[in-house]
Amino acid sequence: MIVLSANHVEKQFDGHVVLTDASIVVQTGERVALVGANGAGKTTFLHILVSDETADAGDISLGKGVTLGFVSQFLDAPPDTTLEAFMQQGFAEVYQMETRLHELEHAMANPEVYEDEARFTAVSAEYDRLQRMFDEQGGYAVEAQIRRVLTGMQFPSEMHTQTVGSLSGGQKTRLSLARLLATTPDLLVLDEPTNYLDVETLSWLEDELKGYRGAVLVVSHDRYFLDQIATVTYELDRGRTTRYVGNYSDYVEASAERLAQDVERYEAQQAEIARIEQFVAKNIVRASTTKRAQSRRKWLEKMERLDAPRTSTARLALSFHAERASGKDVLNVRDLIVGYPDNRLAGPINLQVARGQRVAILGPNGIGKTTLLRTLIGRHAALAGTVTWGSHVQIGYYDQEQADLDLKKTVLSQVWDEHPRLDQTTIRTALGRFLFRGNDVDKPVAALSGGERSRLALCRLMLQQANVLLFDEPTNHLDLPAKEVLEDALQDYEGTILFVSHDRYFIDAIATHVLEVDPASVRVFIGNYSDYRWKRQQEALEAAREAASESTGETAGGSEKRGGSATGAATARSAGGTRAAEHRADGAGGAAATGIGRTGTPESAPSSGGDGSAQSVDESAKRAAGTSSNTAPGARPATPGRVRSADLRKLRAKVEKLEAAVIEAEERKAEIEQAMVDAGLAQDFERGAQLERDLDAATSACTAALSAWEEAAAELEEMERVSD
Repeated sequence: MIVLSANHVEKQFDGHVVLTDASIVVQTGERVALVGANGAGKTTFLHILVSDETADAGDISLGKGVTLGFVSQFLDAPPDTTLEAFMQQGFAEVYQMETRLHELEHAMANPEVYEDEARFTAVSAEYDRLQRMFDEQGGYAVEAQIRRVLTGMQFPSEMHTQTVGSLSGGQKTRLSLARLLATTPDLLVLDEPTNYLDVETLSWLEDELKGYRGAVLVVSHDRYFLDQIATVTYELDRGRTTRYVGNYSDYVEASAERLAQDVERYEAQQAEIARIEQFVAKNIVRASTTKRAQSRRKWLEKMERLDAPRTSTARLALSFHAERASGKDVLNVRDLIVGYPDNRLAGPINLQVARGQRVAILGPNGIGKTTLLRTLIGRHAALAGTVTWGSHVQIGYYDQEQADLDLKKTVLSQVWDEHPRLDQTTIRTALGRFLFRGNDVDKPVAALSGGERSRLALCRLMLQQANVLLFDEPTNHLDLPAKEVLEDALQDYEGTILFVSHDRYFIDAIATHVLEVDPASVRVFIGNYSDYRWKRQQEALEAAREAASESTGETAGGSEKRGGSATGAATARSAGGTRAAEHRADGAGGAAATGIGRTGTPESAPSSGGDGSAQSVDESAKRAAGTSSNTAPGARPATPGRVRSADLRKLRAKVEKLEAAVIEAEERKAEIEQAMVDAGLAQDFERGAQLERDLDAATSACTAALSAWEEAAAELEEMERVSD
């Protein structure tokens, strides 16, 4: 189902064209990334899609009944609102239903109501209808959902009663995103959602979006994030969009191939034009060939000429070189504790850094990573411990806040005053490498954007020619091409680097070591972010194995009491899962709800059947083994006989045939989905409606084929087990 489509959108501001032909289609279940250089118009396009801005031309259509969530809708809240109350505001309708359900429960308990049959019937009918709606909207799980999302977004339970007014700007943004995630709209629109998130929270958000039931449309400069979640990527370039299937890495590869093809077509057309023009010039004046020349010229005038592909864009020309090499031992940190007199942040930290190493510093927000960098270079006093730099060390520091920029100066004077021995031509050349050209160098620093200030800071750092570089979030405010240039420059740098970053793609490209700082410990891992993450996962698996081994005895005993080994139970679930579900439903029959609570489950009477789950596994195991719980008293259970090879061959052939049917059904479904995308782009709404009906039928056929295959595969598995 198409949840959002936009076709041929145009937008300009004061004569400056931003969008010329922007189109996009988002379908249910898709996670769509919108990428492009800074200033390409991505945020403007998003605001048009969510109706925060109007387009000059084009059509935008939201699917019927589709709910849309955009984080900017939830930024404002009274400062005395608690975090919990702010989250609950997203479920106002659910809480109203809960209140009404309680009122109806009290009414049904009133003698004046239950003694009046007609009145009781009306109240009961309203109660049943409202309870179904409450259940469909996840009313029983709302509180658990709020707590889960708040915890995932790094708001622990002790913060839930804290007021919104006490939060920092970054925390408010995270809270807005948390409420949006908790309410699960059909279409989730996110603009730079990874800002202000630490690595742990980013990983949680990725897992959350991977399993999101609706559709997601996201703008982000975090390439690792886009690689993890995106299934479709749209590139916005020169006001136009181009669709690519896959994540960011797939887009980079496919766009390079498309550019090569565009260049080839353009060059071929230019060669053809040159050939025809040469023919016309030679033959237009000859009486014998003038008609042919005139005909070719008319054909040339009618030709639809291809635009010259943009094979390159203005890019930074960044390189770091050290004036002299440092000693082999660059940094020695012993028992360092960082923080403030009334707030210890991290430590004790022990660290040795050798020349050429590139150390990434990771840790949760607020742990003191920036404070650690500032302590290392002497801009902040340590609470305890020592910091010793090696011989011939020259330090260059990149401050994410650019606090040392003089807002009263121009771009040129900011750099020239720091390097008075350099002539103006050299300074202008250096600034030009960072895209400050012409009159740009006369801009006041106060008027620069975040990206421009980042480029200016990198230019100043390059001119220092330091042999040790310390970076605090260097990729903030940089677009994707600028990040790639910075990565290339740092990979070629022969000095030593210590840096704080939340950009995992950047960490993967640069780091040789990872320093993990958290409240419990400080540890060093060899390798980049992927190596670090793998090692942490291995540690978690090992801890899980140890925990499981401690309870093995108890688990094994419990399995025997339930009537079989773990393998038998698994076979039972595979062969009789549907029948087991029916058995659980029968066993739970007759339990009527007596009240509505926020604990996550309806308050109901227990089933008289005992442990329904254990019964269902036992029932399935009996059926899988060829017995039945309905065997007459005193009758001897049937025992499986020898399996005939002919029966086994027939069943295998049946499974293969059903598997082919499943593949065919899935391919048909994919074809229809692609046709729906094409219809949306062509604004063929009649065909789109027909394709939606075809997709429903194809989905049903696919589900039926898959169900039949699963049943046959389970039967074959059991037959092969018995034959062995």
